[in-house]
Amino acid sequence: MGSRKSNKAQERKEARKELIIAQLRNCPTSPRKMRLVADMIRGIEVEKASALLQFSKKEASVRLEKLLRSAIANYEQKTGGSWEEANLFVKEVRVDSARMLKRIQPAPQGRAHRIRKRSNHVTIILDSAK
Repeated sequence: MGSRKSNKAQERKEARKELIIAQLRNCPTSPRKMRLVADMIRGIEVEKASALLQFSKKEASVRLEKLLRSAIANYEQKTGGSWEEANLFVKEVRVDSARMLKRIQPAPQGRAHRIRKRSNHVTIILDSAK
């Protein structure tokens, strides 16, 4: 690897250390359903986002709330400070598709239909509003 490419990779690695990130891998919910819930909390303060997720009827909101709590715990572990005083907000929420389980559903007259059981990866990035 060239030195310029290596230096750029090192800079990205250092910048990532300062971010407050939590990731959820291979969540067995379709990305489309998860994005509906993720759009609700994008750009909102952590307390309000937690309340929205807690009282949402969507099944994906339970997993996203747990991930948000994990991101808050990551902040407290990295900085050593309290998250209430930091004025944290959800900077970014990414929902990417993950592996797809392909199954067969029997159909009439000897046919078969494909069923795709989708899953996703979710990444939450928090930031403090200073």
